[in-house]
Amino acid sequence: MQTELTAEDKSKDEFFERLAELSEEMVAKHGKDFSMGALVLAARWIAENRVGKLKTN
Repeated sequence: MQTELTAEDKSKDEFFERLAELSEEMVAKHGKDFSMGALVLAARWIAENRVGKLKTN
């Protein structure tokens, strides 16, 4: 028996689809190493609460 997805689950699915498309585009243009590094760096920024903060030198 299947249950209907919640609004939150649907939203998360949409983000995963967008992330997959972006990842495929990055791999096609810049290769796997760059793509994995960029995604790991993004995850690190999220973990460090640095997302959305403009960094200046």
